[in-house]
Amino acid sequence: MKLANTLLTNTGTTIFTVMSALAIRHQAINLGQGFPDTDGPADVVAAAAAALQDGRNQYPPLTGVPELRAAVAMANKRFYGLDIDPDTEVVVTSGATEAITAALMALIDPGDEVVLIEPLYDTYLPVVTMLGGVGRLVRLEPPHWTLPRAALEAAFGPRTKAIVLNSPMNPIGKVFTPEELGFIAGLMQKHDAYAVCDEVYEHLVFDGVQHLPLMALPGMRERTLRIGSAGKTFSLTGWKVGYISGPAALMGVVAKAHQNLTFTTPPNLQRAVAVGLAKDDAYFAGLAADLQAKRDHLVAGLETAGFRTLPSGGSYFVLADYSGLDADGDDAAFCMRLAEAAGVVAIPLSAFYVGEKPRHHVRFAFCKRISVLDEAVGRLTRYFAAGQGDGRAALTAAE
Repeated sequence: MKLANTLLTNTGTTIFTVMSALAIRHQAINLGQGFPDTDGPADVVAAAAAALQDGRNQYPPLTGVPELRAAVAMANKRFYGLDIDPDTEVVVTSGATEAITAALMALIDPGDEVVLIEPLYDTYLPVVTMLGGVGRLVRLEPPHWTLPRAALEAAFGPRTKAIVLNSPMNPIGKVFTPEELGFIAGLMQKHDAYAVCDEVYEHLVFDGVQHLPLMALPGMRERTLRIGSAGKTFSLTGWKVGYISGPAALMGVVAKAHQNLTFTTPPNLQRAVAVGLAKDDAYFAGLAADLQAKRDHLVAGLETAGFRTLPSGGSYFVLADYSGLDADGDDAAFCMRLAEAAGVVAIPLSAFYVGEKPRHHVRFAFCKRISVLDEAVGRLTRYFAAGQGDGRAALTAAE
């Protein structure tokens, strides 16, 4: 028989699914996949429930219900001073992953080059490849993750169509500085390129830093597709409601891509997200403050257990260097051992790279209850203490 799609056939199951399955199998605490372990705001959930009873459960408009498109436009203005037309410059999608795919579909023709920054979310490159594009990878290096300007400049060329920019960044928690964003904007203008900006963690920034969308920089308004996520902003990841803002000339094409992916998104969830985006400033500030406190709590515990943590300025995640605990550089094997013997799931950083893999780094999610973080830290501490600094010795003892 003829083979199925080669790219998808050769693509492994996402690391998040693999590690979450391990968590269930070994009754481990899942600090791998980035989802909160409590529901989001009660009024937003109640609004979704009420909307199911209001008689509007048929297909909503392709680009999203008017209430949510207006709320997205107002949020752009409120937080970033961006003037967005809700009728022509917003498309609601079934999650941010669909938004990323629709945005890239709207931009890329076969042979176009797309600049991607490693470590990168595992959807970016496969989508670019399926569309016939060519990924040009630029690597950030620990521990400071500074933008390598010479390498980035070299990645841009006459065939560059777009750059995918994720800030705050999964998995490393990097928030790009205004200077770095300005440098990227300059390259885009020089090479007549677009940007797909994955900003799903836009409200999850810490230490007094303010998120700055690339779209807000001079000359970027007409070159940028900006993606947000209700799942991250309201701790309701299972709802899968995303939204794209961008110039009308591009958004019409984005809508056509969306039409051929999911067509639309549940209307009751859309109307509830509109309620959420209208919440007062205290909610958004409180969300960031709560997660910052959880970040600090987990960081302190990981350091006590023997890890060396790296700075995280945003997102759900913190990276930890385990080289002082296990000399083996295979981070995937290390995460397997943690799940099986320590009862804690993390994600290997190597899963976010295509070429040469980094060593000794794993990603922990801190978007959990404090009691859960404490239990995870307790398990890790006991695990490494039992192994006298060598995780493999502890695994042998556990077996």
